[in-house]
Amino acid sequence: MTYTYTKTLETRYDVDVCVVGGGPAGIAAGITAARQSAKVLILESQGFFGGCGTAALVPAFMQFSNGVDFMAGGIGREVFDRVCIPELRLSIRVEVLKRVYDDMVRESGADFLFHTSMVDVITRDGGVDAIVVAAKSGVYAVHAKLYVDATGDGDLCAWAGAPYELGDKNGHVMPSTLCQQWININWDDEPTFTREERTALVGKAIDDGVFTQPDFHLSGIWHTGKNTGGGNVSHCYGVNATDERSLTDAMVLGRHIVPEFERFYREYIGRAYKDASVIATGSYLGIRESRRIMGDYVLGVGDFRPDSTFDDEIGRYSYPIDIHPEMGRENYEKFLKEHTSMHLGRGESYGIPYRVLTPQKLSNVLVGGRCISTDQKMQSSIRVMPGCYITGQACGMAAALAAQGEQDIRRVDIRALQQKLAAMGAYLPNA
Repeated sequence: MTYTYTKTLETRYDVDVCVVGGGPAGIAAGITAARQSAKVLILESQGFFGGCGTAALVPAFMQFSNGVDFMAGGIGREVFDRVCIPELRLSIRVEVLKRVYDDMVRESGADFLFHTSMVDVITRDGGVDAIVVAAKSGVYAVHAKLYVDATGDGDLCAWAGAPYELGDKNGHVMPSTLCQQWININWDDEPTFTREERTALVGKAIDDGVFTQPDFHLSGIWHTGKNTGGGNVSHCYGVNATDERSLTDAMVLGRHIVPEFERFYREYIGRAYKDASVIATGSYLGIRESRRIMGDYVLGVGDFRPDSTFDDEIGRYSYPIDIHPEMGRENYEKFLKEHTSMHLGRGESYGIPYRVLTPQKLSNVLVGGRCISTDQKMQSSIRVMPGCYITGQACGMAAALAAQGEQDIRRVDIRALQQKLAAMGAYLPNA
């Protein structure tokens, strides 16, 4: 059975820049555009900003620096300075991060709404005319001159007709993780294992029937407080982040395999974890990969090299190629070989061109975060939070410039964009 449904919608907001999604790319885009005096609205479906770093409880930012240069300069630097403390390195203190994002967005002057979800896109003449949102007060329209897709899954771009890819040539995507918050960890007694020793312990636990899945990739628990930790352990395989049934099944699985990891840490790692337990799991999965929106340039694994530069460069980054493997020891060994060989050296980085932020077939939409225009391998590098700050703030700056001019993302003055990004701290040695 099908239904035809029509409704006349009120346009409740009319702004220069509408940012859909309030994760690291979204807050970077919204803050940057607002600081350029653009009228900005950020829409977030959760009750707080942060995306995977808050709702999904992903416990760590990953690297901001290549060991010499702070590559996520600008918004990323501000977050780092406000949130990160030396004793916890890059670990995320979730409630601190929520408050910092609140403060930074409010200080910028950007307007924002929580508990508000985009449910449809209205296109016109090769661009997005308006988006339809659903909130507690009902369903209504938001109109903007420019839009930034910071949904993580590329929903806005895909629904507007931009081409995209999902997974490898067979449609396989990296597994997701339902991350956790742990308590009663005695960090002073934390044991030190080599990778081989830890893998052997996981293998023994699998042989002993502790685990439902033969998952050898144990990403670990990050030190987040005096006796607390952020767990990035367990995998949910074959998750399609654009399908609610797949997400539902994975959330249930993720919750039900957590006790297996509690037992593993208590009985096989021991010492620091003998009294450890999980007190919370994420309200959303830690999604590593979903849609990749195809832009005017597709950043590929061939660009993962230190001499990779572009005339329209908007940033540089250097996190390794990090594609989490499928189940089984053989896949894990293949992952280790790739992960340890496909990385850049100290002081090295690759360039990120503006064209990976400009979706094909759309004139007034930019895309930031993990769903920018890349191949699968390169996506596994740039998907982490510092990479999202870099691409998000470039989207925000470009959107603000386009809103002041011809409202066309391809008519943005690249030199002006680079100069403004550099002035706010972006790492642009070649611009």
